[in-house]
Amino acid sequence: MKSLTEYLWFEVPGRRGFIKITPKIEELVSQSGVREGLCLVKAMHITASVFINDDESGLHHDYEVWLEKLAPHAPTSAYRHNRTGEDNADAHLKRQIMGREVVVAITKGKLDLGPARRAGAFAKEDGNKSSTASSTGAAKNARW
Repeated sequence: MKSLTEYLWFEVPGRRGFIKITPKIEELVSQSGVREGLCLVKAMHITASVFINDDESGLHHDYEVWLEKLAPHAPTSAYRHNRTGEDNADAHLKRQIMGREVVVAITKGKLDLGPARRAGAFAKEDGNKSSTASSTGAAKNARW
């Protein structure tokens, strides 16, 4: 069985940010030599997310507005978690909504995202910290 695991580090300058990671994941899939199989991409930080959707600035803005309505950052005193000295309870809730990981088929050595879904994105919900994502591609009894 062929496989490859890599840990990718990202810096998000603001409190929340979206980073297009599809090109790097595609590069890793190619490097892995896996022709048919699965690729798991997961956020390794508890307030970071990985998701697949259209890479369109209007959609990114809509996510920002929608997430802030669902779990507003302020007032931070509204969250029990923040009584621990942190101020990121909203980020934990937003991450739960956006998801921790994605699994994508690898077909003919490429990510099989479909025609419209070209953005694998990494979102950090409480920014100004280093975060990592893990990418693992694997296949068993596959065509190489």
